[in-house]
Amino acid sequence: MHFTKMHGLGNDYLYVYGEVPSNIEELSTKLSERHFGAGSDGMIYISPSAVADFKMRIFNADGSEAKMCGNGIRCVGKYVYDKGYTDKRKLTIETLSGIKTLELGVSFGKVKSVTVDMGQAVPLEDMTLTVDGKTVTMTPVSVGNPHAVIFVDDIEKAPLTSLGPKIEHHKAFPDGVNVEFVQVLGDSELRMRVWERGSGVTMACGTGACASATAAVKKRYCESCEPISVHLDGGTLKIIVANDNTVTMTGPAEFIYEGDTIE
Repeated sequence: MHFTKMHGLGNDYLYVYGEVPSNIEELSTKLSERHFGAGSDGMIYISPSAVADFKMRIFNADGSEAKMCGNGIRCVGKYVYDKGYTDKRKLTIETLSGIKTLELGVSFGKVKSVTVDMGQAVPLEDMTLTVDGKTVTMTPVSVGNPHAVIFVDDIEKAPLTSLGPKIEHHKAFPDGVNVEFVQVLGDSELRMRVWERGSGVTMACGTGACASATAAVKKRYCESCEPISVHLDGGTLKIIVANDNTVTMTGPAEFIYEGDTIE
């Protein structure tokens, strides 16, 4: 099997053009392992679609399937354009959370950045849970996949690895949840770290950045209709949250290397 390793702000996946195999859970778990496999946050399969230009399916490092990945979908845009599967600079991509529209920023024949219409985010009222005997208040947000956004005073002291997995598997979220810790740096600037459902700590999470910006607008830390810089461990995404909570995300996508599996 031939694969291409790509990343969006350090959120790395192994990309394959073709149909998803029957052993995908085992395959994604094996290849994603960073010591004995290729090393990644999961695998993304790209194939033709009956309802859009292309279809993407996302599998986490633990083999579970995700509905949407913001960093991953930007890399899909670069993959299909740079590899010659399309010459269109505006694409539609079928995902489990609906059809997303991409606008490709091309320079010298290669995609340098991608803007994604992420659709309408759905922020809910704040929720307070008891975790390890402590109360934690969070803002649940759906961006096609579930997020719990927690605002903190100091991102460097946020309990990412201790609290993250416990909230991910909390009974309040029977299907699991992505957990974002966010520090407000200004009215158009956030710092975010993430514990991703099924993958753990990752360098970046595109849908998480969208959820964090939406929660910040809801709580009036940031303004709607204005670009919000969300600084992640792997770099910065630009997020705009419209008055109706429709979200657009702009960021880079990069190739790392090509590889082949052997028996």
